[in-house]
Amino acid sequence: MRGSSRRSSCVSLLMLVLILSTLSAVSVKAHLFRFDHISNVSTYYFNYLYCHVWEGDCQPNQDDATQQVPTGDIWSWFPQDYVGMATAWYCSLGQCCESGDCRITNNVTGLERDLQLKLHGQHLAQSVVLKALQGFINNPDTNKPLTLSFHGWSGTGKNFVARMVADNLFRDGMKSECVRLFIAPFHFPHTRLVDVYKGQLKEAIRDMVLRCPQTLFIFDEAEKLHPGLIDAIKPYLDHYDHVDGVSYRRAIFLFLSNIAGTAINEVALDFWHSGQNREDIGMEDLEHRLRAESMEAEGGFAQSELMSGHLIDFFVPFLPLEYRHVRLCARNAYAARGVEPDEATLDEVAKAMLYVPKEEKLFSAQGCKSIPQRISFFLP
Repeated sequence: MRGSSRRSSCVSLLMLVLILSTLSAVSVKAHLFRFDHISNVSTYYFNYLYCHVWEGDCQPNQDDATQQVPTGDIWSWFPQDYVGMATAWYCSLGQCCESGDCRITNNVTGLERDLQLKLHGQHLAQSVVLKALQGFINNPDTNKPLTLSFHGWSGTGKNFVARMVADNLFRDGMKSECVRLFIAPFHFPHTRLVDVYKGQLKEAIRDMVLRCPQTLFIFDEAEKLHPGLIDAIKPYLDHYDHVDGVSYRRAIFLFLSNIAGTAINEVALDFWHSGQNREDIGMEDLEHRLRAESMEAEGGFAQSELMSGHLIDFFVPFLPLEYRHVRLCARNAYAARGVEPDEATLDEVAKAMLYVPKEEKLFSAQGCKSIPQRISFFLP
């Protein structure tokens, strides 16, 4: 019954489109008639209903969000009342947006809010990531893709920030067809197959760039990538207008690694010993160390032309998290479950974590990584 009712409704919507086209044909003179445009409009809406409402077998790219509602001159011959009716109906289906591609949202304000409210103890990452992305998005004539390298201990927020970027720049977040996550040991586990991986990686990146006007590629555990893999995509990250006829200048590459995590912690510990606030740590205190550590570290990431070619735009340090930051992470985790914890409970969660170094016990060894799972133990 439900399927029959839904089908009847869909038929009514399709008939509305066809009726509007017919009415418009009557209302304009024959020499102004644009039969090709009417055909395109009718075909578009039929395809949309067939793919999304009747759930038929769509042809490749038939349900692609880039197929925007026809706009501009092709609607100029429609009476405005009919245009308003058609547009209101189309937008009610969630396919209308100002960006021209509904998959891309570029919500910089939302990203700034998330970085401020959900990311704790990372003033440098908050500032660098926001400014780098904001500058990239606002500059339509960039001379290369944006490449950021996140560094720090596990649990300090590297993956967390990568997800924030995806969630605010793309409508479907990490599930967007314009976003791709590669986990080095998972996607490229066998050294003997590196030549096969090269072809697959290049094809995957090229295909996404052709399908999306803006893309996001995330490489987790980047230090474990074979140098040949990164060198294979090096041209896509460089200062080229086109590579084999394709422009990669609107792509964003994020490399996440534990490289230089110890060096970052040493700087934070030195500031603590000297009585300075960790918020006084600046990029000048860390960026040169991150670059040097990355060049000297073991693994393919360090040995690739990505480093020697100076193709990373920003090295982003993630500082080790202290007790107070762990409490904030716990508060957020409880809030995500709809629970308002008391201060004593937050202290219990934070105290249950392991802290290093052995003498100072200042930094959480796991950052906030296990907090969402640990709070289950303290729930009533």
